[in-house]
Amino acid sequence: MNDRLLRASGIDVRFGGVHALRDVAVSVGAGEICGLIGPNGAGKTTLFDVLSGMRRPDAGAITYDGRDITGRSSVWRARRGIRRTFQRRQLFGELTVADNLVVAQEWRGGAGSAVRRRRRERAAAVLHTCGLETLAGSYAGGLPVGQARMVELARALVDPPRVLLLDEPVSGMTAQECGVLAAVVRGAAREGCGVLVVEHDVSFVMGLCSRVVVLDRGGVLAEGTAAEVRADLAVREAYLGAGPAGV
Repeated sequence: MNDRLLRASGIDVRFGGVHALRDVAVSVGAGEICGLIGPNGAGKTTLFDVLSGMRRPDAGAITYDGRDITGRSSVWRARRGIRRTFQRRQLFGELTVADNLVVAQEWRGGAGSAVRRRRRERAAAVLHTCGLETLAGSYAGGLPVGQARMVELARALVDPPRVLLLDEPVSGMTAQECGVLAAVVRGAAREGCGVLVVEHDVSFVMGLCSRVVVLDRGGVLAEGTAAEVRADLAVREAYLGAGPAGV
């Protein structure tokens, strides 16, 4: 748990005159589930873009397993175990649910019936873990939001990740679906995967994560256990008017 598998330090990002991230530091250890929360516009998704390699920071560094990967592409990172989901659904809608998971394994190469069978068996096992086995033959494009989000999680897990970046994973989910997703994420962490979760449902984050980082106006406002973050006056002030998702 003390091994920081993925670490960002001194991250700055500007969009013209907008200072989106200011000297941000965040990390996640192997087997840890860390939450990243903050008001709208705090810089959470921008930070995910930096961590996943979709955007290079204007300043700062990203290290992975002790190695500087700041200049590495999102494909390079994904192939070495840093996987991500997105706020907007990113499924292959014209493929079945099972084929979405098979495709996620194709980058490893190889051909033949034995390879294909192993990939389908792995897809079936992950669908079962995620409670999606009855949807294996359904086309992904026709799924309701909650099920589509769970399929995205399953696809991120089918080729076992070392770090999992989840961007608003329970948006549009029912309470029951949220419970299933939380159980699946905990299972991935028990197997050594480090998980970083961005989510507006603060109560979900507080119940899932051992550590929580709060962003506000592009900087780190607070960091600590769920109880410590809940008790932080600056955090409570940042969330004033945030409605039921507030701390």
